[in-house]
Parts: sequence; C-alpha cells; structure tokens
Amino acid sequence: MRDIKLVEVRSELAAGTRGASMGIDALKVASLDLKSDFFTQFDPINVPDANNYLWKGNKFPHAKYADGVYQVLKNVFSTIESLRMEKKFPIVLAGDHSTAAGTIMGIKAADPSKRLGVIWIDAHADLHTPFTTPSGNMHGMPLAMCARIDNIECQVNEPSEETLIYWNKIKNIGGEFPKIDLQDIVFISVRDTEKPEDHLIKEHGIRNFKTKEVREQGVASIAKQALDVLKDCDQIYISFDVDSLDSSISVGTGTPVADGLTVEEAIQLNAELIKDKRVCCWEIVEVNPTLDSENRMAENAFEVLETTTKSLVDNF
Repeated sequence: MRDIKLVEVRSELAAGTRGASMGIDALKVASLDLKSDFFTQFDPINVPDANNYLWKGNKFPHAKYADGVYQVLKNVFSTIESLRMEKKFPIVLAGDHSTAAGTIMGIKAADPSKRLGVIWIDAHADLHTPFTTPSGNMHGMPLAMCARIDNIECQVNEPSEETLIYWNKIKNIGGEFPKIDLQDIVFISVRDTEKPEDHLIKEHGIRNFKTKEVREQGVASIAKQALDVLKDCDQIYISFDVDSLDSSISVGTGTPVADGLTVEEAIQLNAELIKDKRVCCWEIVEVNPTLDSENRMAENAFEVLETTTKSLVDNF
C-alpha cells in the first residue's frame, strides 16, 4: 500500500466567492452523514493559509491578493516537496484551485529530473495570467504559474509593477524554470474558456476530452487515452475540481458550468486514473458549502474522494 498523507489547504484567497476554505470541513461533515470512517484513517497535515489577507483589502486588481497567494503557495510547495522526498503519496484537500500550483512545484522540486504530467479535471483551463485574466481571480492561473508563461501575445490588461513583482515571485517558487510543459497537460471536461486560454490550448496542442466524449466512449476508454497522451511522463498529478461536475450537481462551488460530468462518471474516472503507477499525487478542490443546501456538493465530492482513495489502496 502507498504511504498516503492527507494534506489540508484551507485557502480561499484566489476564489471569486468566499467560502471555499470551509470545503474541507464540509467533506468531513459529509463523511459523518454517510457513516464513513475515512477521516479516522489518516493523520492530516494542515498547511497554513493566508486568508487573513482578505481583511486587508486587495491591492492587485489583475492578480487579487497576490501577496497572500504567494505565501500560501510557498507553504503548499514546501509541504508537498517534503512529502514527496519521503516518497509519501499526498491526497490534497484544498479550497481554491490556485494552490494546485504549489502542489505541482513541490512535486517537481522533489524529483527535478522527472517529467511531470498533469490531468486537470475541471470546467476551466486555469491558464490565465495577470495580463489576460477577465476577473483577477488567481484560481484561474495555476497552470500558467507552473508553466511560467505570461501569454503576452493575448494581453488585455496592464498589470501594475507591484503585481508583476509578485507574479514573478510566484512563477519562480521552486526555481526559475517551468515545472511543467503545456503539452504535458490533459484536460477532461474543460468547457468554459476565454480566447487567451484557447490560444494556448491550440498553440501547445493540449488535449481536452469533452464531456460528450466521456459519454460516447466510456470512462475507461477516456482514462486510457488520457494516460496515453502522457506516455512520456515519468510522474502524473491529478487535480479534480468539483466544478467539472454538471451545474445541476455542482451547486456548492463558486463557478458552476453546465454540460459537466455526473457524479458516477467522476467517481469512475478518478478511480480508474489513479491505478496508473506513475500517479504520485491526487487533489480535490473548490467545494464551497456556503453556496449549497444540505451539503449536497460535499457529499458528492466525498464519494469521489473515498472511492478514489480506495482504488489507490487496492491497487498498491
């Protein structure tokens, strides 16, 4: 069995709506309601957040709370790097999706010579930068942070000098080089993108398995194809954003989008993908119980978490 460590990151600085920091506790409530002992099996690591920056006000319109986000990403980075150095398997429960950048940077720092692939199960591509973001919310930027790109050719904003100082500091966590290559990303169910992201997806040939393909070809086939795209990668990291689920289900998340996965598809997909021996970290993000009723989102998300973890344990 893999030596699993549960990592809890209660950051919500980079989200557009407040409340994602409560997502982890909502998952724990869901586990109780579903009479599961899941959380008794692990001694979790709690990564310090910087949510107190929310009270200070935002100084960076094109990279909101960039100073606080930088602090959190450094904390996540050092935690994940240490765990991977010890050959532990992190299962990350996180609030907003920006912290995925710290996770990726930590994985890379522990094994710098290994080529790292990313499977991003999400409604969004999260490839924006301060130069292209329509909202300024940094949970739309983690993959750009890791690839160290600015996407100047699609520039629509003029970020301040101070913003760019923090942006560059974030991109350089773990070293002044790209932690991933954009061609080593696979999207599943990404369906809400803007033109600057579409430009990068096309330019770098990023494969996006649409929800329609999952339906038509079946989960097992899509999982196999996604892993085949990353055949040259030594390690794989999987990030599951609950807004990959259809908006009829994903009420309890900040940015729900129609035409997403069913809960059953998400459960099967993650359980199948995590069987690959190269997978070294799995993550679930963006549960926001303040937007929900009766904790439905967290209950669905918890089922994905529990089944995926069981698949990991059973296959090693």
